[in-house]
Amino acid sequence: MLRDVISNDWFTIFLVLGLGCITISKFLFAHRFKDFLAVIGNSKYLKIYAREQKFIDGFDALLFFNGILSISIFSFISYTTLVHPSEFNINQFFKLLFGIGVLFLIKVLLERLIASLFDVDELIDSYLFQKTTFKNYSGFVLFPINCILIYTLEPTKTIVYVIIGLIILINLIGFISSFKNHQKLLLNNIFYFILYLCALEIGPYLILYKLIKDFNA
Repeated sequence: MLRDVISNDWFTIFLVLGLGCITISKFLFAHRFKDFLAVIGNSKYLKIYAREQKFIDGFDALLFFNGILSISIFSFISYTTLVHPSEFNINQFFKLLFGIGVLFLIKVLLERLIASLFDVDELIDSYLFQKTTFKNYSGFVLFPINCILIYTLEPTKTIVYVIIGLIILINLIGFISSFKNHQKLLLNNIFYFILYLCALEIGPYLILYKLIKDFNA
């Protein structure tokens, strides 16, 4: 029996869109999708596909779209569980979806612009590929979790915090992997690295937190 949740129909539509993106990516890029699933604890995917990356990559684009949908849905669930219980409003949800999508896109474009200005395109492209991979993986993991929280399991603060911890862990693994691959270069430019972390890594997530906090304002 499905758990009684307001606006299951809307969530179903968004989840079907996310599932469609995952299915198409698996159908069109079957071998790459298989390698992608094993990216945690295995550098094979990063080593092989980093060399083949393009500015507009169909596989990453499909998983990125699913990631935006999954993160937006989970953000709404987190907000209603941790901050303020509220009914689903499609207009506000679209604003949240749009805000998260634009924030991530602007962040990537800004990083590429900085890379071009300082002539470190190759380094940044490699770093962005690894970071995007683990963000897409987070969206992939969130998809079944969202299904469970919407249709089966009543979300609690403990459950939400555990899931947030899991997503942070996935991205932390990606960050450590990137740091290890470029450790010498980063340590030689530690000041600029810290400045980058504050401006382009920590800053955008503070904006995202503010966006979610003001979601029902």
